[in-house]
Amino acid sequence: MGTDTLRTDAADGAADRRREQRGWYFYDWACSVYSTSVLTVFLGPYLTSVAESAADGYGYVHPLGIPVRAGSFFAYSVSLSVIVAVLVMPLVGAAADRSGRKKPLLAAAAYTGAAATAGMFFLDGDRYLLGGVLLVVANAAQSVAMMLYNSYLPQIAPPEERDAVSSRGWAFGYAAGALVLIANLILYTAHDSFGLSESAAVRICLASAGLWWGAFALIPLRRLRDRRTPAREAAGTGWKQLAATIRDMRRHPLTLAFLLAYLVYNDGIQTVITQASVYGSEELGLGQSTLIVAVLLVQVLAVVGALALGRLARTYGAKRTILGSLVAWTVTLAAGYFLPARAPVWFFVLAAGIGLVLGGSQALSRSLFSQLVPPGKEAEYFSAYELSDRGMSWLGPLLFGLTYQLTGSYRDAIISLVAFFVLGFVLLARIPVRRAIGDAGNPVPERI
Repeated sequence: MGTDTLRTDAADGAADRRREQRGWYFYDWACSVYSTSVLTVFLGPYLTSVAESAADGYGYVHPLGIPVRAGSFFAYSVSLSVIVAVLVMPLVGAAADRSGRKKPLLAAAAYTGAAATAGMFFLDGDRYLLGGVLLVVANAAQSVAMMLYNSYLPQIAPPEERDAVSSRGWAFGYAAGALVLIANLILYTAHDSFGLSESAAVRICLASAGLWWGAFALIPLRRLRDRRTPAREAAGTGWKQLAATIRDMRRHPLTLAFLLAYLVYNDGIQTVITQASVYGSEELGLGQSTLIVAVLLVQVLAVVGALALGRLARTYGAKRTILGSLVAWTVTLAAGYFLPARAPVWFFVLAAGIGLVLGGSQALSRSLFSQLVPPGKEAEYFSAYELSDRGMSWLGPLLFGLTYQLTGSYRDAIISLVAFFVLGFVLLARIPVRRAIGDAGNPVPERI
């Protein structure tokens, strides 16, 4: 009878864990639409056009009296949002770990970002400053929310399940991004048929991402649960807390080594994502519709790639699979260097290659890092991880821009990014992940 009771309890525990995992997936489903439709496709060109309509005769706008080229306003707003996120994430991460109440903080960040995104419906005429403020708020809130969301992974999945769970989360996100982008493209390309101006169609696309984000965030907020953690003394706030986290990581040098490797190769990934459209339009002479279809192709195939690499990780381990994906990134960029101009089919092939390795390399990196985090410090360590993911990705764009400035060739600029994947491969290959997991105080899975 006692054995039957234990089996029943174990089955109930597994069922509860699966339910919580399914809820966790839906936060990626909720927020990834913002990254795809707002940041990648619509907001950059639209906010730039709004700023240009507000510019003076010399092409400058003057936020807070500071002269800024209208064409640079979007990029500067994104940079400012990163600075805000860098300041806020360590504070929120420490508060989450101290209190054990991550869910209220996740709700606050998610709905702040969703509300700011929905507010982009009112971004018309010459309201460029409103657009900049909403972008800063939404982007910083997204970074904070993702840090909290990622920190749930060690709590909802045992080590042997994390690769698969993380991969499914990424797949959910890319699937949602593709689905909503299809709807947005229909509305945008056929706006006349719907009796809408082009501006109104874009504003509806922007706002719909915020409504989607807010609506589907309800699912994880209902299903995820907070865990009580042992009380810990506050190490400080903001930068002091981040410094304390880094000092604590020095006691786990292999965890810090992984974070450095991830910082390097993820910088390359983020730069490819942001600069591929520039390469396609400026070097290959491709039109906007071709670029948008390529983004959609990346979204669809990233679902397949995330799930496929998650399966490979079960056989070969997460570390080997990530190393294989870095080789694939290098080959993809090398192929991109030789793409002929005005050949959309070959650009779609390049987009397919990016999509297949994009989701998997990010998902497995997240799950592997989760096993290197000391128990009870999940949000704190994932704040440093999120800073590596979002806050430190500036070297790649700098190298891309400098290479183009010195050579005048976007082909040279795109191939220069290979350095990030090669260096990241070397740094990751040197890390004994089994020892790193044990040193962090976590059980070492059979295959890693």
